Amino acid sequence: MAEEEKKKTAAAAEKTKGFFGEFKKFVMRGNVIDMAVGVIIGAAFGSIVTALTENVINPLIGCIGNPEVEGFVIPLIKGQEINLGAFITAVINFVIMAFVLFLIVKAMNKAMTIGKKKEEEAAPKTKVCPFCKSEINIEATRCPHCTSELKD
Repeated sequence: MAEEEKKKTAAAAEKTKGFFGEFKKFVMRGNVIDMAVGVIIGAAFGSIVTALTENVINPLIGCIGNPEVEGFVIPLIKGQEINLGAFITAVINFVIMAFVLFLIVKAMNKAMTIGKKKEEEAAPKTKVCPFCKSEINIEATRCPHCTSELKD
């Protein structure tokens, strides 16, 4: 009985090693690490954008109208209210994040194309017959469709 339990324990340990081995292999792939770094940087950048919105943009908007953008609420019945200031702040945060991400993607695409050589266009292999407008071989001296002599 004790041997069977040892075998079961050993088999369970092997399965666990296999699972963790597969997980380690998955995590150590480049794409997963890159994605994790991107998420962490994105979260940090999000807090910077929020601080910019709350401490710079909202006071500038406050100079135009209501001095407290966050506190701009529309009261409704039964004590309910619409917090329009928080919504405006969220929209401004989104627009800033989307614009910065657009600039980053645009810069990355430009950087990716700098090192690549432009492929030369292949020489045309066909031409159009001036008489019947059929597509024919570029080296043809007579059209196979209308039998006209071609002068090129």
